[in-house]
Amino acid sequence: MSKINESGLKMTPLYDYYGENNVKLTDFGGWALPIQYTKILEEHQAVRNHVGLFDVAHMGEIRITGKYAVDFVNSLITNDATKIKYNQSMYTAITNEEGGTLDDVIFSKYSEEEILFTPNAANTEKIYHWFVQHNEDQLVKIEDVSDQYGLIALQGPEAINVLQKLTDTDVASIRPFYFKAKQKVAGIENVTISRTGYTGEIGFELYMPFKDQLSIWKELLQVGEPYGIKECGLGARDTLRLEAGLALYGNDLSESINPLEGGIGFTVKTGNKKTQDYPGKTALEAYQAKENKRQSRGFELKGKGIARQGMKVALKDGTEIGEVTSGTKSPTFDQSIGFILVDSQYAKLGSEIFIEIRNKHVPAVIVKKDWLKREE
Repeated sequence: MSKINESGLKMTPLYDYYGENNVKLTDFGGWALPIQYTKILEEHQAVRNHVGLFDVAHMGEIRITGKYAVDFVNSLITNDATKIKYNQSMYTAITNEEGGTLDDVIFSKYSEEEILFTPNAANTEKIYHWFVQHNEDQLVKIEDVSDQYGLIALQGPEAINVLQKLTDTDVASIRPFYFKAKQKVAGIENVTISRTGYTGEIGFELYMPFKDQLSIWKELLQVGEPYGIKECGLGARDTLRLEAGLALYGNDLSESINPLEGGIGFTVKTGNKKTQDYPGKTALEAYQAKENKRQSRGFELKGKGIARQGMKVALKDGTEIGEVTSGTKSPTFDQSIGFILVDSQYAKLGSEIFIEIRNKHVPAVIVKKDWLKREE
Protein backbone atom coordinates (compact mmCIF):
# COMPACT_ATOMS: atom_id res chain seq x y z
CA MET A 1 0.00 0.00 0.00
CA SER A 2 1.46 3.37 -1.03
CA LYS A 3 1.92 6.00 1.64
CA ILE A 4 -0.88 8.58 1.73
CA ASN A 5 -0.58 12.27 2.67
CA GLU A 6 -3.05 14.29 4.72
CA SER A 7 -5.05 15.06 1.56
CA GLY A 8 -5.44 11.39 0.75
CA LEU A 9 -2.95 11.46 -2.14
CA LYS A 10 -0.31 8.80 -2.76
CA MET A 11 3.29 9.92 -2.36
CA THR A 12 6.33 9.16 -4.52
CA PRO A 13 9.78 8.78 -2.90
CA LEU A 14 10.38 12.51 -3.57
CA TYR A 15 7.38 13.77 -1.59
CA ASP A 16 9.36 15.16 1.36
CA TYR A 17 11.93 16.62 -1.05
CA TYR A 18 9.13 18.55 -2.77
CA GLY A 19 8.03 19.99 0.55
CA GLU A 20 11.56 21.05 1.49
CA ASN A 21 11.98 22.81 -1.87
CA ASN A 22 8.52 24.44 -1.97
CA VAL A 23 7.50 22.52 -5.10
CA LYS A 24 3.76 22.89 -5.66
CA LEU A 25 1.97 19.56 -6.01
CA THR A 26 -1.34 18.65 -7.59
CA ASP A 27 -3.68 15.67 -7.65
CA PHE A 28 -2.73 13.53 -10.65
CA GLY A 29 -4.79 10.35 -10.67
CA GLY A 30 -4.63 10.18 -6.89
CA TRP A 31 -0.91 10.99 -6.68
CA ALA A 32 0.74 14.16 -5.34
CA LEU A 33 2.93 15.28 -8.25
CA PRO A 34 4.29 18.54 -9.69
CA ILE A 35 2.85 20.01 -12.88
CA GLN A 36 6.01 22.12 -13.12
CA TYR A 37 9.08 23.03 -11.11
CA THR A 38 9.81 26.35 -12.83
CA LYS A 39 8.08 27.01 -16.16
CA ILE A 40 6.70 24.36 -18.51
CA LEU A 41 8.33 26.08 -21.50
CA GLU A 42 11.79 26.02 -19.86
CA GLU A 43 11.45 22.39 -18.83
CA HIS A 44 10.21 21.38 -22.28
CA GLN A 45 13.11 23.13 -24.01
CA ALA A 46 15.61 21.58 -21.61
CA VAL A 47 14.54 18.10 -22.74
CA ARG A 48 14.55 19.01 -26.43
CA ASN A 49 17.97 20.71 -26.28
CA HIS A 50 19.77 19.37 -23.20
CA VAL A 51 18.39 16.97 -20.58
CA GLY A 52 15.46 16.73 -18.19
CA LEU A 53 14.64 14.69 -15.10
CA PHE A 54 11.15 13.31 -14.36
CA ASP A 55 9.73 11.66 -11.25
CA VAL A 56 7.55 8.89 -12.69
CA ALA A 57 7.36 6.71 -9.59
CA HIS A 58 3.56 6.87 -9.80
CA MET A 59 3.70 4.36 -12.66
CA GLY A 60 2.90 0.80 -11.63
CA GLU A 61 4.99 -2.36 -11.70
CA ILE A 62 3.44 -5.82 -12.00
CA ARG A 63 5.72 -8.86 -11.98
CA ILE A 64 4.72 -12.14 -13.63
CA THR A 65 6.88 -15.19 -12.97
CA GLY A 66 6.83 -18.90 -13.68
CA LYS A 67 7.52 -21.50 -16.31
CA TYR A 68 4.59 -20.33 -18.43
CA ALA A 69 5.14 -16.57 -18.00
CA VAL A 70 5.60 -15.79 -21.69
CA ASP A 71 2.62 -17.90 -22.79
CA PHE A 72 0.42 -16.32 -20.14
CA VAL A 73 1.43 -12.78 -21.09
CA ASN A 74 0.99 -13.52 -24.77
CA SER A 75 -2.57 -14.67 -24.14
CA LEU A 76 -3.52 -11.22 -22.76
CA ILE A 77 -1.77 -8.67 -24.99
CA THR A 78 -2.30 -7.47 -28.57
CA ASN A 79 1.39 -7.62 -29.49
CA ASP A 80 3.50 -10.80 -29.65
CA ALA A 81 5.66 -11.46 -26.59
CA THR A 82 7.43 -14.34 -28.34
CA LYS A 83 9.14 -11.87 -30.69
CA ILE A 84 11.45 -10.33 -28.09
CA LYS A 85 14.48 -11.69 -26.27
CA TYR A 86 15.38 -11.37 -22.64
CA ASN A 87 16.69 -7.91 -21.68
CA GLN A 88 14.28 -6.48 -24.27
CA SER A 89 11.07 -4.48 -23.81
CA MET A 90 7.91 -4.20 -25.90
CA TYR A 91 5.06 -1.72 -26.18
CA THR A 92 1.59 -3.23 -26.35
CA ALA A 93 -2.08 -2.71 -25.67
CA ILE A 94 -4.19 -4.78 -23.33
CA THR A 95 -7.80 -5.03 -24.52
CA ASN A 96 -11.12 -6.30 -23.22
CA GLU A 97 -13.35 -8.74 -25.12
CA GLU A 98 -14.93 -5.87 -27.09
CA GLY A 99 -11.49 -4.64 -28.21
CA GLY A 100 -11.56 -1.57 -25.95
CA THR A 101 -8.20 -0.49 -24.56
CA LEU A 102 -7.71 -1.40 -20.90
CA ASP A 103 -4.22 0.11 -21.00
CA ASP A 104 -1.19 0.74 -23.18
CA VAL A 105 1.93 -0.56 -21.47
CA ILE A 106 5.58 -1.37 -21.80
CA PHE A 107 6.67 -4.74 -20.47
CA SER A 108 10.20 -6.06 -20.05
CA LYS A 109 11.38 -9.65 -20.39
CA TYR A 110 13.95 -10.30 -17.65
CA SER A 111 14.01 -13.98 -18.57
CA GLU A 112 11.70 -16.61 -20.04
CA GLU A 113 10.21 -16.92 -16.55
CA GLU A 114 10.07 -13.29 -15.41
CA ILE A 115 8.27 -10.37 -17.04
CA LEU A 116 7.71 -6.90 -15.57
CA PHE A 117 4.82 -4.72 -16.73
CA THR A 118 4.73 -0.96 -16.24
CA PRO A 119 1.06 0.05 -16.48
CA ASN A 120 -0.19 3.62 -16.27
CA ALA A 121 -0.65 4.71 -12.68
CA ALA A 122 -4.44 4.96 -12.75
CA ASN A 123 -4.70 1.54 -14.42
CA THR A 124 -2.36 -0.48 -12.21
CA GLU A 125 -5.05 -2.00 -9.98
CA LYS A 126 -7.31 -2.68 -12.98
CA ILE A 127 -4.56 -4.46 -14.92
CA TYR A 128 -3.43 -6.43 -11.87
CA HIS A 129 -6.95 -7.76 -11.32
CA TRP A 130 -7.33 -8.47 -15.06
CA PHE A 131 -4.23 -10.64 -14.93
CA VAL A 132 -5.37 -12.42 -11.76
CA GLN A 133 -8.81 -13.01 -13.25
CA HIS A 134 -7.23 -14.81 -16.22
CA ASN A 135 -4.86 -16.89 -14.09
CA GLU A 136 -7.54 -19.41 -13.15
CA ASP A 137 -5.19 -22.38 -13.49
CA GLN A 138 -2.50 -20.68 -11.39
CA LEU A 139 0.05 -21.13 -14.16
CA VAL A 140 2.01 -18.06 -13.08
CA LYS A 141 2.65 -15.93 -10.01
CA ILE A 142 1.34 -12.35 -10.30
CA GLU A 143 2.57 -9.63 -7.94
CA ASP A 144 1.82 -5.92 -7.76
CA VAL A 145 5.30 -4.72 -6.74
CA SER A 146 4.70 -1.01 -7.38
CA ASP A 147 5.56 -0.11 -3.76
CA GLN A 148 9.02 -1.64 -4.15
CA TYR A 149 10.13 0.60 -7.01
CA GLY A 150 11.19 4.15 -7.56
CA LEU A 151 11.22 5.28 -11.19
CA ILE A 152 13.09 8.18 -12.80
CA ALA A 153 13.03 9.22 -16.46
CA LEU A 154 16.19 10.93 -17.74
CA GLN A 155 15.42 12.35 -21.17
CA GLY A 156 17.16 14.53 -23.76
CA PRO A 157 20.20 14.71 -26.07
CA GLU A 158 22.61 14.82 -23.12
CA ALA A 159 21.01 11.90 -21.23
CA ILE A 160 23.77 9.46 -22.17
CA ASN A 161 26.53 11.82 -21.04
CA VAL A 162 24.84 12.56 -17.72
CA LEU A 163 24.00 8.96 -16.83
CA GLN A 164 27.48 7.76 -17.80
CA LYS A 165 28.93 9.95 -15.05
CA LEU A 166 27.22 7.78 -12.42
CA THR A 167 27.74 4.23 -13.69
CA ASP A 168 30.37 1.91 -15.12
CA THR A 169 27.72 0.41 -17.41
CA ASP A 170 28.22 1.37 -21.06
CA VAL A 171 24.87 3.12 -21.35
CA ALA A 172 25.47 4.23 -24.96
CA SER A 173 25.46 0.55 -25.98
CA ILE A 174 21.91 0.00 -24.72
CA ARG A 175 19.65 0.10 -27.77
CA PRO A 176 16.11 1.52 -27.75
CA PHE A 177 13.68 -0.84 -26.01
CA TYR A 178 16.48 -2.84 -24.41
CA PHE A 179 17.56 -2.74 -20.79
CA LYS A 180 20.21 -3.92 -18.35
CA ALA A 181 19.13 -5.18 -14.95
CA LYS A 182 21.08 -5.25 -11.65
CA GLN A 183 23.33 -2.33 -12.52
CA LYS A 184 25.00 0.11 -10.12
CA VAL A 185 24.09 3.80 -10.50
CA ALA A 186 25.38 6.51 -8.14
CA GLY A 187 26.57 3.76 -5.80
CA ILE A 188 23.11 2.18 -5.65
CA GLU A 189 22.79 -1.52 -6.48
CA ASN A 190 19.95 -3.29 -8.32
CA VAL A 191 19.05 -0.51 -10.76
CA THR A 192 17.51 -1.44 -14.10
CA ILE A 193 18.61 0.92 -16.87
CA SER A 194 15.99 0.90 -19.63
CA ARG A 195 16.38 2.72 -22.96
CA THR A 196 12.77 3.89 -23.01
CA GLY A 197 10.87 7.15 -22.56
CA TYR A 198 7.86 9.27 -23.42
CA THR A 199 9.38 12.38 -24.97
CA GLY A 200 10.63 11.53 -28.46
CA GLU A 201 14.23 12.09 -27.32
CA ILE A 202 17.16 9.88 -26.38
CA GLY A 203 16.51 8.78 -22.85
CA PHE A 204 16.42 6.23 -20.08
CA GLU A 205 14.03 5.07 -17.41
CA LEU A 206 15.73 3.96 -14.21
CA TYR A 207 13.98 1.43 -11.99
CA MET A 208 15.49 1.42 -8.52
CA PRO A 209 14.59 0.38 -4.96
CA PHE A 210 11.95 2.81 -3.64
CA LYS A 211 14.17 4.03 -0.81
CA ASP A 212 17.01 4.98 -3.15
CA GLN A 213 15.19 7.25 -5.62
CA LEU A 214 15.95 10.51 -3.79
CA SER A 215 19.66 9.71 -3.59
CA ILE A 216 19.90 8.97 -7.33
CA TRP A 217 17.75 12.03 -8.16
CA LYS A 218 20.14 14.35 -6.30
CA GLU A 219 23.21 12.77 -7.89
CA LEU A 220 21.73 13.16 -11.39
CA LEU A 221 20.98 16.82 -10.70
CA GLN A 222 24.53 17.41 -9.54
CA VAL A 223 26.38 15.70 -12.39
CA GLY A 224 23.86 17.03 -14.90
CA GLU A 225 24.33 20.68 -14.00
CA PRO A 226 27.08 21.31 -16.60
CA TYR A 227 24.75 19.76 -19.22
CA GLY A 228 21.83 22.08 -18.48
CA ILE A 229 19.70 19.54 -16.62
CA LYS A 230 16.30 20.61 -15.31
CA GLU A 231 13.70 18.95 -13.13
CA CYS A 232 10.56 18.50 -15.23
CA GLY A 233 6.92 18.07 -14.27
CA LEU A 234 3.78 16.63 -15.79
CA GLY A 235 3.14 19.73 -17.91
CA ALA A 236 6.32 19.33 -19.95
CA ARG A 237 5.80 15.57 -20.10
CA ASP A 238 2.50 16.18 -21.87
CA THR A 239 3.74 18.75 -24.38
CA LEU A 240 6.77 16.59 -25.17
CA ARG A 241 4.78 13.41 -25.78
CA LEU A 242 2.27 15.30 -27.93
CA GLU A 243 4.99 16.71 -30.19
CA ALA A 244 6.38 13.17 -30.45
CA GLY A 245 2.97 11.84 -31.58
CA LEU A 246 2.61 9.55 -28.56
CA ALA A 247 -0.82 8.52 -27.26
CA LEU A 248 -2.04 9.23 -23.73
CA TYR A 249 -4.37 6.81 -21.99
CA GLY A 250 -7.59 8.51 -20.96
CA ASN A 251 -7.34 10.91 -23.89
CA ASP A 252 -6.36 9.10 -27.07
CA LEU A 253 -7.00 5.58 -25.79
CA SER A 254 -9.68 4.21 -23.48
CA GLU A 255 -12.12 1.37 -23.10
CA SER A 256 -14.24 3.15 -25.72
CA ILE A 257 -11.27 3.83 -28.05
CA ASN A 258 -9.59 0.68 -29.28
CA PRO A 259 -5.87 0.62 -30.18
CA LEU A 260 -6.56 0.50 -33.93
CA GLU A 261 -8.55 3.72 -33.92
CA GLY A 262 -6.44 5.27 -31.14
CA GLY A 263 -3.30 5.39 -33.28
CA ILE A 264 -1.31 2.42 -31.96
CA GLY A 265 -2.42 -0.18 -34.49
CA PHE A 266 1.22 -1.23 -34.91
CA THR A 267 0.92 -2.98 -31.53
CA VAL A 268 -2.06 -5.06 -32.68
CA LYS A 269 -1.34 -8.48 -34.16
CA THR A 270 -4.36 -10.22 -35.67
CA GLY A 271 -5.01 -13.10 -38.07
CA ASN A 272 -1.94 -15.16 -38.90
CA LYS A 273 0.35 -12.43 -37.53
CA LYS A 274 -0.38 -13.90 -34.12
CA THR A 275 -1.97 -17.30 -33.88
CA GLN A 276 -2.46 -17.16 -30.12
CA ASP A 277 -5.83 -15.83 -29.07
CA TYR A 278 -6.29 -12.94 -26.61
CA PRO A 279 -9.29 -10.99 -25.29
CA GLY A 280 -10.49 -8.64 -28.01
CA LYS A 281 -8.72 -10.32 -30.93
CA THR A 282 -11.94 -11.34 -32.67
CA ALA A 283 -13.48 -7.91 -32.08
CA LEU A 284 -10.39 -6.13 -33.42
CA GLU A 285 -10.34 -8.36 -36.52
CA ALA A 286 -13.98 -7.45 -37.14
CA TYR A 287 -13.14 -3.78 -36.68
CA GLN A 288 -10.30 -4.02 -39.20
CA ALA A 289 -12.75 -5.43 -41.75
CA LYS A 290 -15.18 -2.52 -41.40
CA GLU A 291 -15.36 -0.19 -44.37
CA ASN A 292 -15.72 3.00 -42.36
CA LYS A 293 -14.10 3.38 -38.97
CA ARG A 294 -12.64 6.03 -36.72
CA GLN A 295 -9.04 7.08 -37.16
CA SER A 296 -6.58 9.10 -35.09
CA ARG A 297 -4.83 11.93 -36.93
CA GLY A 298 -2.71 14.92 -36.11
CA PHE A 299 -3.87 18.47 -36.70
CA GLU A 300 -2.41 21.95 -36.84
CA LEU A 301 -4.60 24.90 -35.96
CA LYS A 302 -4.57 27.70 -38.53
CA GLY A 303 -6.53 30.17 -36.41
CA LYS A 304 -6.12 31.47 -32.86
CA GLY A 305 -6.65 29.35 -29.78
CA ILE A 306 -5.71 25.99 -28.34
CA ALA A 307 -7.84 22.94 -29.04
CA ARG A 308 -8.45 20.72 -26.02
CA GLN A 309 -9.79 17.21 -25.41
CA GLY A 310 -13.48 16.87 -26.20
CA MET A 311 -13.78 19.81 -28.58
CA LYS A 312 -15.87 19.03 -31.65
CA VAL A 313 -14.39 18.65 -35.14
CA ALA A 314 -16.50 19.54 -38.18
CA LEU A 315 -16.39 20.15 -41.92
CA LYS A 316 -16.85 23.62 -43.38
CA ASP A 317 -20.58 23.03 -43.77
CA GLY A 318 -20.89 22.21 -40.08
CA THR A 319 -21.10 18.42 -40.43
CA GLU A 320 -19.63 16.94 -37.24
CA ILE A 321 -16.97 14.31 -37.99
CA GLY A 322 -15.22 13.69 -34.67
CA GLU A 323 -13.51 15.31 -31.73
CA VAL A 324 -10.16 16.39 -30.32
CA THR A 325 -8.52 13.80 -28.04
CA SER A 326 -5.35 15.79 -27.17
CA GLY A 327 -4.20 19.33 -27.87
CA THR A 328 -1.62 21.89 -26.78
CA LYS A 329 0.46 24.87 -27.88
CA SER A 330 3.69 23.31 -29.10
CA PRO A 331 6.70 25.01 -27.44
CA THR A 332 9.05 23.69 -30.12
CA PHE A 333 7.04 24.78 -33.14
CA ASP A 334 5.12 27.70 -31.61
CA GLN A 335 1.91 26.31 -33.03
CA SER A 336 -1.31 24.77 -31.69
CA ILE A 337 -1.26 21.05 -32.47
CA GLY A 338 -2.96 17.89 -31.32
CA PHE A 339 -4.76 14.66 -32.15
CA ILE A 340 -8.29 14.15 -33.42
CA LEU A 341 -10.45 11.05 -33.71
CA VAL A 342 -12.51 11.27 -36.90
CA ASP A 343 -14.41 9.02 -39.29
CA SER A 344 -11.86 7.54 -41.71
CA GLN A 345 -13.67 8.90 -44.76
CA TYR A 346 -12.75 12.39 -43.52
CA ALA A 347 -9.21 11.57 -42.36
CA LYS A 348 -7.32 12.45 -45.56
CA LEU A 349 -4.05 14.25 -44.89
CA GLY A 350 -4.13 17.90 -45.87
CA SER A 351 -7.90 18.19 -45.45
CA GLU A 352 -9.32 21.35 -43.92
CA ILE A 353 -11.35 20.91 -40.77
CA PHE A 354 -12.88 23.23 -38.20
CA ILE A 355 -12.58 22.88 -34.42
CA GLU A 356 -15.09 24.47 -32.10
CA ILE A 357 -13.17 26.61 -29.59
CA ARG A 358 -15.24 28.87 -27.34
CA ASN A 359 -18.18 28.86 -29.72
CA LYS A 360 -15.97 29.74 -32.70
CA HIS A 361 -15.17 27.36 -35.57
CA VAL A 362 -11.40 27.68 -35.95
CA PRO A 363 -9.78 26.34 -39.14
CA ALA A 364 -7.19 23.55 -38.94
CA VAL A 365 -5.55 21.05 -41.26
CA ILE A 366 -5.15 17.29 -40.85
CA VAL A 367 -1.49 16.19 -40.71
CA LYS A 368 0.68 13.24 -39.74
CA LYS A 369 1.84 13.10 -36.12
CA ASP A 370 5.42 13.49 -37.32
CA TRP A 371 6.36 16.97 -36.11
CA LEU A 372 9.72 15.93 -34.68
CA LYS A 373 10.68 13.97 -37.80
CA ARG A 374 9.89 16.99 -39.94
CA GLU A 375 12.25 19.07 -37.82
CA GLU A 376 15.08 16.66 -38.57
